[in-house]
Amino acid sequence: MRRWFVPCLISAAVAAGGCAGTDIPRLSDGTPNLSGVWQSLTTANWNILTHGAGAGPPEYGALMAAPPGRGIVDGDEIPYLPEAAAERDRNFESRWTEDPEAKCFMPGVPRANYMPYPFQIFHSEGYMQFTYQFAGAARIINLSDHRPSPLDSWMGWSNASWDGDTLVVEVTGFNGLAWLDRAGNHAGAGTRVVERYTLTGPDVMEYEATIEDPETFSRPWTMRFRLYRNPDPDAHLMEFKCVEFTEELLYGEFIRRPDE
Repeated sequence: MRRWFVPCLISAAVAAGGCAGTDIPRLSDGTPNLSGVWQSLTTANWNILTHGAGAGPPEYGALMAAPPGRGIVDGDEIPYLPEAAAERDRNFESRWTEDPEAKCFMPGVPRANYMPYPFQIFHSEGYMQFTYQFAGAARIINLSDHRPSPLDSWMGWSNASWDGDTLVVEVTGFNGLAWLDRAGNHAGAGTRVVERYTLTGPDVMEYEATIEDPETFSRPWTMRFRLYRNPDPDAHLMEFKCVEFTEELLYGEFIRRPDE
């Protein structure tokens, strides 16, 4: 994998589009091999729409200030219904305490793919799993034996198939509690997400997610960005169990102190 890194990096930097003309890695059955540690280079976890720099809680100075960034949503607009837009505004006002990320809850889909943490794909001919560093979240990607979600959950239920060299994943069965970013953008329990993963080079992948929820949005809408595979052959996820860091926020005066 290391031998592909230099030409890929140059191509991505100059042409912003992966390694045109370079063969992508494949499994023995001919499908693209998505295995590896991946990460986005966006600021979308702060806000999936274009945003300027913003202050965080004053007691933390610049540590929690939001960096500026370009949006990842087509048209740079989310077609909220009026009540859902009002909920987004309420979320924004309470974001420092109510964002599920602050409580170490699982991030949901698609947010898990553009958080500022890596995730790892394990991929063989008949099996695929996504494992995320944040909160130990994980998803089984059902490449066959598709079935409805048995229960609602943070990460939903993923059924997938190949459209040529593009992996298409339909995700349903959400619990409706996840946010899309730290700005309070959100979707409901009835959300259907259709993801498309397309390798454009050995270490570059185009990601697209179309989000549909008629109780929250007036129409389906799409986000897209690039993911980059870590070329280090020793790359792997490290443990980030954040639950223990949330006790003060969640339980306040009710937490048990070490000296008690």
